[in-house]
Amino acid sequence: MTLGDTPRTSLRTRLLRHVIPPLLLTWGLGAALALSIATYFTQRAFDRAMLDDAYLIAAHLGTASGELTLNMSGDELQTVLFDQSEHVFFAVLDGQGRLVAGHVGLRPDDDATAEPRYVDLNYQGRDLRAVVLRRELPRPATIVVALTTHSRRALLHQLILYSAVPQGLLLVGLALWLRRSIRLDLQPLSDLRELVEARDTADLSPLPRDLLDRSASRDVHGLAVAIDALLGRVAQGLASRREFAGTVAHELRTPLAGIRALAEYGLSQREPEQWREQLQAILQSQHRASRQVEQLLAMALADEAGTAVQLKPLDLAACARDVLLRRLPQADAAGFELEATGLDGSAWILADTALVEGLLGNLLDNALRYGRLPGEPGQVLLSLRRLAGQVELGVTDRGPGIPAELRERLKARWAQGAEGTRQGTGLGLSIVQRYAQLLRGEFHLEDGPQGRGLLATVTFPSHPAPTLPSP
Repeated sequence: MTLGDTPRTSLRTRLLRHVIPPLLLTWGLGAALALSIATYFTQRAFDRAMLDDAYLIAAHLGTASGELTLNMSGDELQTVLFDQSEHVFFAVLDGQGRLVAGHVGLRPDDDATAEPRYVDLNYQGRDLRAVVLRRELPRPATIVVALTTHSRRALLHQLILYSAVPQGLLLVGLALWLRRSIRLDLQPLSDLRELVEARDTADLSPLPRDLLDRSASRDVHGLAVAIDALLGRVAQGLASRREFAGTVAHELRTPLAGIRALAEYGLSQREPEQWREQLQAILQSQHRASRQVEQLLAMALADEAGTAVQLKPLDLAACARDVLLRRLPQADAAGFELEATGLDGSAWILADTALVEGLLGNLLDNALRYGRLPGEPGQVLLSLRRLAGQVELGVTDRGPGIPAELRERLKARWAQGAEGTRQGTGLGLSIVQRYAQLLRGEFHLEDGPQGRGLLATVTFPSHPAPTLPSP
């Protein structure tokens, strides 16, 4: 943790916080719902028993001398109203509310309706659950059967005990299982963090395979694979930079040593004419060294552009015209005639301007340097052809050409013609090859017209011209 960072909870703790409280809430709501349902059906069972007793008593009502009577003996009443664990009370009231049979003072607070109803009463200091039944035959009567509630409460307590305790134990077990599962699933992530923290800047080796295999989840495995791929790309980039630095040091040692030798030789002479000759030689060596630096930087740009280049619509004809105009002074100084065909109009492709200019610049530079036979005039032709779904850019010279068996090899870095007909760093064609790949084009080397000279072509996929915004 760096200075100023606020303490943060672990991912495992956050996951547990997001899982356990909703789990507890869900369990609590489920338990409350189950308890409500159990209470409802328990009450209905007891209430149904009382209602059966009320119906039985109502069935034995009769009349004697015009008065309402209950035709049941004491033993019969005791049998009907017997309960092993509760006290049972009853009362039969006539239409005027007078007690016909049963316990004195046991009556509902309000008048009964035709339908049986259940009420809670307090009788003789006891809390009772009662059913009130209204009958019209043989005479209007109200039957009340009441029961103490000890058994109901005891049964509900047992339901709570026998359901909540096992559910609680299951909940605790589930929480422990979730905690262990989350810890095991996140352990590869912790191992990955510790492994990355333990590495220094020089260790870019791939991650251990067992770490990837232990990643149970797709997300952790994907993160490990992404980090592994990142380490590979960083290692490749560092290797390319080390190779580039070593190449620069190696390739620039020779021209710098030559410049130093020319300077020392010139200083040892006394004639101004010899000084001038050596200074001209130094200037030429400096030009060659500058070109090497430019080509090395262009190759480094090509390596970097592999992940950063963004292709946009580009008029290749307009870009080729601009490059051609900038090369005219160089062609005049080298004694070359520079021609062009097919640059009229537009030729749209998806490309990057800097890469296209670098590609075309290297092709023209190679042609102006090596595209002429000794004793003959130099001529370079820049052509642009629009084909079906493609645009072909070509540069043709009248030099010695390149044998067919050497063309692919000369596209590699530092490769030069074995015959020595083409001198340089061996980077020009490899830069064109790399730029063409980045621009999704194809680079080919062929014989020139009538088998004379060299024709270098790069073919790009064509692209529709962008629509201009309406005024």
